[in-house]
Amino acid sequence: MGKTKLRIALAAFVAPLITPFQATPATDDDFNRERQRMVVDIAAMAKSTKRETGRERFADRVMDAMAKVPRHRFVAETAARSAYRNEPLPIGEGQTISQPYIVALSTDLLDPRPEDVVLEIGTGSGYQAAVLSELVKEVYSIEIVEPLGRSAAERLKTLGYRKVEVRIGDGYQGWPEHAPFDGIIVTAAAPFIPEPLIEQLKTGGKMVIPVESGGGGQQMLLVEKRADGTIAKRVVLNVAFVPMTGKGIQERRR
Repeated sequence: MGKTKLRIALAAFVAPLITPFQATPATDDDFNRERQRMVVDIAAMAKSTKRETGRERFADRVMDAMAKVPRHRFVAETAARSAYRNEPLPIGEGQTISQPYIVALSTDLLDPRPEDVVLEIGTGSGYQAAVLSELVKEVYSIEIVEPLGRSAAERLKTLGYRKVEVRIGDGYQGWPEHAPFDGIIVTAAAPFIPEPLIEQLKTGGKMVIPVESGGGGQQMLLVEKRADGTIAKRVVLNVAFVPMTGKGIQERRR
């Protein structure tokens, strides 16, 4: 669901794409070619942001998932011709599908394993959940905007992503019935790291979350839970996401 915008120029990494003014509709082969170009863009950007992220390249499994999931099926039909640009796109309800590079980076930071159970806060269109489902055992995803959550659940089901379960609700509270989680990805910026999510993170588990910083900015954090229950935090990158909303955030701010 996150509206992401790196504070780094992207133009150099966006390959030529099919324009929306072409008369003929795009074919599966067209989309496959554009998806492969998107993966090349992601790889180039990973190299350019190594100093900030500490990762010059992303795991082959992550890149294979990015090359497989049909992003054009997670945006409006009118935006499908732009689906493989390395940029966020609107998905309705004032939300966006995250930039492919951000999806790949967030996923890679979790170091996902086939046996993992992962929680996502902010389902949005379902794209991040679909990528995760290619890499882990189960994905539990929470969306606070009901129309988005319902359409994402239906979309994921139609496309055959059976490992994903979507719930409408306040992501601040997490999903305790399925905790602890090996990894947690949050796709909306919180003013602080929600305590329920820390509690639901397995010992040794990792969380990727954008958090508000001074001056109105945001930082993507990698959070790791130590054996004694304390957490280690590392700033990964300056980003821009839509804010996390819900009763939990409002009550915590008081």
